[in-house]
Amino acid sequence: MDWKRAVRKIPVYLLVLLVLVVQVYPIFWVIMSSFKTNDSMIQNPPYSFPKEFTFDNYMQLADSLFGKYFTNTIIVAIFTLIGIVVLGALAAYPLSKMDFKGRKLIRNIFMLGMMVPVFVSLIPMFRVYNTLGLRNTHLSLILPQIGFAIPMAMYLCIGFLEYVPNSLIESGYIDGAGTFRIFFQIVLPLMRNTLVTIATFNFVFVWNEYIFANTFISDAEMKTIPLGLNDFVGQYGQVDWGGSFAAISATILPTLVVFFILNKQVMNGMTAGAIKA
Repeated sequence: MDWKRAVRKIPVYLLVLLVLVVQVYPIFWVIMSSFKTNDSMIQNPPYSFPKEFTFDNYMQLADSLFGKYFTNTIIVAIFTLIGIVVLGALAAYPLSKMDFKGRKLIRNIFMLGMMVPVFVSLIPMFRVYNTLGLRNTHLSLILPQIGFAIPMAMYLCIGFLEYVPNSLIESGYIDGAGTFRIFFQIVLPLMRNTLVTIATFNFVFVWNEYIFANTFISDAEMKTIPLGLNDFVGQYGQVDWGGSFAAISATILPTLVVFFILNKQVMNGMTAGAIKA
């Protein structure tokens, strides 16, 4: 009976293998191509392995402004994620566990933020930033990304907090703890997996963000990686493929590392709402 069951699962295994190849092969191809010379790409099929591995493309990155773009992206990502996680959790706690007049209305107003398209705010924000002198600064990228991400962060935090027993919080008040102490010492540790999930998913979006960067950044020294990749496209559309693939490989590496390190916490955070704390 066991071999019959295994035979019936063969189509499933083949389908999983096909999906895996489709997902992984483009990443593998980009990384493999980053070790080729431009002549090798022209003379040989794109899917062929490098005949001679070269690190010249990565040396080219070191001599370019890519390091500056990488630093700018890291700065924006770190402060944006801190803002999203901290503000999202702080806003979700009172809207979920405190009883005050207008709580549901305020909660619904925050949730409506998920329905606002980014594009409708670009021109107003551009004018405001231009007036305040915030264009070509890290703040011009950090502030809007925090603002647009908070509603979803709140939604996930509230979904988890609904399963945190009120008796746990009440026991903290009985022991003489204040609201902030209860939040930071009791509630926040329970939300760890949810907050890691929020930070991980937003890290991918922040790292690859292009719309705000393209709108608010014009200074080469303040560009982020998505904008900086255009530097490898030469005049008349001539592309430095080796440098481009090396830059893309260096760009996707942090997201892959973060996901593989936090994979378990992300899976737990996604299912946290289905399990009582």
